Amino acid sequence: MSLLEHSIIPGWPAPRHVKALQTTRRGGVSAVPYASLNFGDHVGDEPLAVARNRSLLEPLLPGEPVWLKQVHGTVVVDAASTACLPQADACISSRADAVCVVITADCLPVLLCDAQGTAVGAAHVGWRGLCDGVIEQTVRAMNARPGALMAWMGPAIGAQAFEVGEEVRTAFVAKQPGAAVAFSTGAPGKWLADIYQLARLRLNALGVTRIYGGGLCTYTDREKFFSYRRDGATGRMGTFIWLE
Repeated sequence: MSLLEHSIIPGWPAPRHVKALQTTRRGGVSAVPYASLNFGDHVGDEPLAVARNRSLLEPLLPGEPVWLKQVHGTVVVDAASTACLPQADACISSRADAVCVVITADCLPVLLCDAQGTAVGAAHVGWRGLCDGVIEQTVRAMNARPGALMAWMGPAIGAQAFEVGEEVRTAFVAKQPGAAVAFSTGAPGKWLADIYQLARLRLNALGVTRIYGGGLCTYTDREKFFSYRRDGATGRMGTFIWLE
């Protein structure tokens, strides 16, 4: 079975020359606990296995993706002008064949494109980056009218499993009072956070209303997805977007 058969093609009405791909944990060469398609080179996996996994992408992509050093921040880089491993959590491009990618294992990958297909973006959306504005910074970097953008949300930890402390809820509500609807009561002193809904609220506030995806839970689907919250030592999946 090919890598493409193990992957997910985003279901959104993007222009035909906007290409996107979401990998799962299947189809690679890494051993347990990184089995098997791990793209993370910082999680303890064998470097040769990670390199081999990345090489399996070659038939599917027009060029080498811009692999980011993700730090749960809000920095955005341009895939067309990056010559080294950048410390950033989002990537945009308006040039054909420049491949944006973010890697995740519970955090939310968000893809963006405009209706004309002139710009694309990918954001690594953990709770810290989301709260601090990584989506807003990505939209701003794309230099497109928000109302002309559409978004696709990939697999992330579901609301039934994403338990956070009071400080997380307080941080979100302080910046957007309406964010309170994305939290439900968990264990004493804890909340269950819906990261999909939190991202939708931020996108809507920007004027991005065409939002797709967001229904795949990394925590509960052990066979298909990596989950750091569930397993601790685990791999990272890739979410890719580019202009053809």
